[in-house]
Amino acid sequence: MIKVLFICHGNICRSPMAEYVMKDLVKKSGYEDEFYIASAATSTEEIGNHIHYGTRTKMRKVGIPTDNRVAVQMRRSDYEKYDYIIGMDHWNYKNILRIIGEDTEGKVSLLLEFAGSSRDIADPWYTGNFDQTYEDILEGCEALLHTILLEGRL
Repeated sequence: MIKVLFICHGNICRSPMAEYVMKDLVKKSGYEDEFYIASAATSTEEIGNHIHYGTRTKMRKVGIPTDNRVAVQMRRSDYEKYDYIIGMDHWNYKNILRIIGEDTEGKVSLLLEFAGSSRDIADPWYTGNFDQTYEDILEGCEALLHTILLEGRL
């Protein structure tokens, strides 16, 4: 089973959006039983809060279901649990490393790296642009799934 953990600052906008987009992609590809996908925060600010209404609204518009989950914080032990730990931006990449220590197995990356880009996924909490965030996340998740399939990990 491939285990993927998406990370952003608060776990209410970008990382849950990536979690649900990836779950939808693997389900549509017929690999749902081969994946465990989750998301978490690097900060404690939003712990216990529900997904941002902008993320829920965007997911509903594109026909991707969400559930009634709340924000959780990444733990050091997550490094051993997951095959891929994927940050949404460079700031959170640094915070992931602060939480886990060292990335000795090369599990940590930025989502858009799988699509050949080093740019960050903008935080819609600040930009208000959930459409652009969705487009970037979709691009990254499609590339991630393609990479996993090319690597023959399933």
